[in-house]
Parts: sequence; C-alpha cells; structure tokens
Amino acid sequence: MPRIFIIDVTNRDGVQTAKLGLSKLEKTMINIYLNEMGIFQSEFGFPTTRHETNYLQANLELAEMGVLQPINLGGWIRAIVEDVETTFKRIPNIKHLNLSISTSDQMINGKFQGKKSKNSIIKEMVEATKAARAHGAESIGVNAEDASRTDISYLIEFGLAAKEAGADRLRYCDTLGYDNPFTIHDNCQMLAEKVEIPIELHCHNDLGMAVANSIAGAMGVMDGGQDAYINTTINGIGERAGNADLIAVVLALCKSRNCAKKYPLGWSIKLKHASKIAKFAEYAFKVPIPINQPGVGSNAFAHASGIHADGVLKDPGNYELYSFEELGRGDPIRVETGREIITGQYSGISGFSHVMGKIDVSFSNKSREEANEILELVRYANVEAQKPLVEDELEFIAKYPQITKKLLTMTPLE
Repeated sequence: MPRIFIIDVTNRDGVQTAKLGLSKLEKTMINIYLNEMGIFQSEFGFPTTRHETNYLQANLELAEMGVLQPINLGGWIRAIVEDVETTFKRIPNIKHLNLSISTSDQMINGKFQGKKSKNSIIKEMVEATKAARAHGAESIGVNAEDASRTDISYLIEFGLAAKEAGADRLRYCDTLGYDNPFTIHDNCQMLAEKVEIPIELHCHNDLGMAVANSIAGAMGVMDGGQDAYINTTINGIGERAGNADLIAVVLALCKSRNCAKKYPLGWSIKLKHASKIAKFAEYAFKVPIPINQPGVGSNAFAHASGIHADGVLKDPGNYELYSFEELGRGDPIRVETGREIITGQYSGISGFSHVMGKIDVSFSNKSREEANEILELVRYANVEAQKPLVEDELEFIAKYPQITKKLLTMTPLE
C-alpha cells in the first residue's frame, strides 16, 4: 500500500521568507526537533551557497555521530550540472538532493525570457540528474517549479525523462498556490499513473489552501498507486503567504475522517513534539503563532461560549478532535534560565555556570577552562542570533562545542 512521508522545508523555503531568517545554530536546532518529531527528511539548506557550507557539513557530521538519525538531510539546488558539481565539491558527503527548474509557459516566457525552451529544460534537468547520480547521491528529487500552471502533458514528459535519468521522486510545485483540492488531486493522480514514481507535493498558501491542497494532492498520488511526499514548514512560514503548515498537515492526516485508514503515514510521527517545535520557530523567527493556528495557537483549546464550555467540561471529545496533551502543550521552551539571570553576549562565568548547572547537572564537572570555552561560544551565538538562547541551544553548545564552532564560523570561503 502506498504511504505518505513528510519532508519539511523550513530550513530552505522558510528561511527565504522576506524579512526573516535563522542563525545556523537555530537551523540546526530545527533539524534536531524535526528528527525528534519523526519527520522523514529536512531540506536543510543550499549546498551551492557559500555561507551554508560549514553549517551543512556540521549537520552531516551530527548525522554521522547519530545525533541526527534517522532523519534524512536533503539539499536544494538548481537542476543544472554546474550546481551539482559545486555541491559535491563543497559538500562531498551529501546524500540527498532536490534539483529544481521551472516548467510552465509563464516561467519559460516571463522568467527565462526566451533563453530556454521546453526541450532545453528537460535536457538540462536530465544532465543534472545523471550528474548527481554519478556523484553518489542516494536519493534525487526533481522539482517542477510552477507545476500547477504547467501543461499536464508536458509535465508527464518531464517526469518520464526525470525517471529515466535516475530520479527517485518528482516534486509537483504549486508555487503560487494556484491549485485547489480537486485540480491538484486529479493532476497528481495522473502523474502517478503515467510517470510511475513517487510524487512530492510542494504547496504555497496564496489562496489559503496549502494544507488542503497538500492533503488532496497526496490522496491523488496514492490513488494513482504511488507513495506521496508532502512538503511542510513549521508554522507555515514561507515566501509570501507561506507554505503548508507542518502541524496542520500532520493533524489532518491523523485526525480527519477516514484519512489515516485509507492514506496512512509511512513514518511514525510523534505529535507530542508539536508544541515545542512550533514555539521554538515562533521565538527564532520572531513571528507570533496566530491564536487560531490548528493545534498550537493559544485559542486552539479555548472555549468561550456557554454551550461549548459546558460540553467540553463534561467530555473534551464533545468539542475537541484531539487533546491538549497529544501535542505536548504545557512544556514551553523557556528563555529565562533562572531568576533574572539570562545568558547573553556579555554574560560572566559565574552567572553562566549557575544557569548551566540548572540545565545540565554534569556541567558542574567541567573544568573552569572548559566552562569558559563554552561560555565564549554562547556569547558568539548570542551575537549572531541577537537574542538570548533557549535552554536546548545552551545544552547543545555544551555537548557539542566543536560542532558549534563550525556553525558559528562565517569566514568567507576562498
């Protein structure tokens, strides 16, 4: 039976959001939280971007150490041979890639300005896919940007060429949120039947349907006999109106009528981590979670009307599809770490040791020299993030100081 897998793209699409961004340490924490939650893959960055190099290598090292396991770490590049060569030159041990190119007439005419044709787009994609496979990529997704505005017959031709070149998946990108649940279901079912490889759904929220389209598209793929991969971002953070929200997608897959029976997940997801990851993204991005956000908004379990309040007090199942506890609510990430003492870029060793002793009792066994080294890394991390670090970040730095040094290294590459 076909299954559904989640590929979260917060560290790729989310960080591209205008006016927003994450430090490399924050991106690493996102990967750790996604792994704890049981997400299949994180699209963790851009292998051809110079300032990502140390971060990507550090996270792959964490994977080799078993810290980031079993999650897969995938990079995003353009579907051109040059990007493939640059990727494996800088990040030779990367195993998972998504190669992207635009496919719609609008993009061919309006973006490429006549410099590319439908034939040349397929040719470039095929060459890039073969190059990635030759370099040892274990999984390759080929992305059809603006797929929802691409003629379906050309999309099938594109997908078949990708499959023949060695691609494992075809990413159907509803780049402008143009689809609706009915059109995306039908398109993706046809692609699954005709191309006969798994299909990814990458949906934007310009018309407010990213979650619905992601679910309907996945259903179409599975009705066509293939595994479906849904792209999400934490709290729906993404370009313009955002992407499909991770937690809303998982809730819909697990809790909507008959969905879990007919369209099961292929990877065990632990919903109890939902609140923690949402709160961290809220703090790191500095974007408040909307009060009506499914599952994690402050009003998600608030009942004001007399009828609702009476009903939920008698039995929460009267007005709640899922419980407060299922999402791990009640355990917020704390920023203040002991009275008024907060670790920052100007912290001293006494206050810092007090804070760390409360977070990790083994910290008291460290020598003063080791403690000073960790404090110095915390100071630099605070300078980069421009806000106090949460406890999990402090604990990460104390456990993995050498990895942290790589995450904080921003010296331009030669």
